Amino acid sequence: MQNKTPHTAQITGLSHEGRGIAHINGKIVFIANALPGETVSFIYTLNKTKYAEGEAVEIIQPSPERVTPKCQHYAVCGGCSMQHFASSAQMDFKQQVLLEQLAHFGGISPKQIISPMMGEEWGYRHKARLGVRFVAKKGGALVGFREKNSRYLAEITRCEVLHPTVGLLIPELRSLISALAASAQIAQIEVAVGDNATALILRNLIELEAADLAMLKAFGQKHTLWIYLQPKGPSTTYKLWPESSTELLAYAAPEQGVRYYFHPQDFTQVNPSINRQMLSQAIALLDLQPTDRVLDLFCGLGNFSLALAKQCQMVVGVEGDELMVKRATDNARANHITNAEFYLANLMEPEQAFSWLKQDYNKILLDPPRSGAQEILPLIAKLQVERIVYVSCNPATLARDAGILVKEYGYCLLKAGVMNMFPQTSHVESIALLVKNPQ
Repeated sequence: MQNKTPHTAQITGLSHEGRGIAHINGKIVFIANALPGETVSFIYTLNKTKYAEGEAVEIIQPSPERVTPKCQHYAVCGGCSMQHFASSAQMDFKQQVLLEQLAHFGGISPKQIISPMMGEEWGYRHKARLGVRFVAKKGGALVGFREKNSRYLAEITRCEVLHPTVGLLIPELRSLISALAASAQIAQIEVAVGDNATALILRNLIELEAADLAMLKAFGQKHTLWIYLQPKGPSTTYKLWPESSTELLAYAAPEQGVRYYFHPQDFTQVNPSINRQMLSQAIALLDLQPTDRVLDLFCGLGNFSLALAKQCQMVVGVEGDELMVKRATDNARANHITNAEFYLANLMEPEQAFSWLKQDYNKILLDPPRSGAQEILPLIAKLQVERIVYVSCNPATLARDAGILVKEYGYCLLKAGVMNMFPQTSHVESIALLVKNPQ
């Protein structure tokens, strides 16, 4: 049972998860909702031999970087963790996390720090997965994210970081789910927002009755939403409304003159403003020339590939998901791009005779999953490309991989910086440039 007796602490630092750090009786204590330089009153939520965790219940001496959270549910909802931290301070924190991880896991540091990329801070999330649970004691369905440090869903009426077409629609979604005969059998709602529409995928655990289907269609029509159902696995997803419509969602990269089409279940970047900046930054870092041949590893639906293809001789994209390879190929065709090819390959098992490896490349764009790209680094080294731009959603694996490229394969970490892909959270998205034989 948690000890609810308040204790006082001086906060001396910030953990990589965004919690305040204090030292009490020789033990490190991680305190949520506390910032460096603050004096806080807190309660313990966990007490181990080597460390403890707590939550600030009163800010006795606030930091000048503390701000009032915009969201009325911030104290309860676990969807965000840094709304109490000023935006500029969030970026300083994320940049420091990147530099510390590069030093700790890679033993390296960049020659130059790239200025942080910043964009919309509210209503920016175009992709999300919302939990759904019917709770009779709460008077109906709950829709949203889990409570902080809890498996229970937070009771919210709006979300400030979700795109407004969904973030301001939480009460209506709760009423809709509560009115369904299958209200207790809707497990989650996947949100995907494009330039042309907002789509909701409802995970239904049972077959829905005609009356429920009619209510969902009416809801989609009223709020101009695309409604999908997923009765079993992802492959069973189908569009319920608009009826007989096979149109895909879309987003644009205006500077590159590219428009991308995607299914709501496809992986796309959550923050379109940052994505547009990221594409331009990647092109600049690669220093693309008309004669360049670029290899785009973990290319997805062609987010980078198609933008790069506008600036160079050839792009070859490689992806481990067959559907994404098809989507990238279709997107190239839709944009009349003829100098981009896409291949299916498991990049976590690189010791294969891949046909695309027989081509020549002089530059690489690398955008791996959180686990990084360690398995494919020897293959990259054999290609002896002059420039590698590494986009990462995990600074620890970026640091590890960049360290290997520098220490074992003769690259130099020329530039690195952070992108505020997930404002109000401690998530760190970064981009780095590694160069062979820099001048």
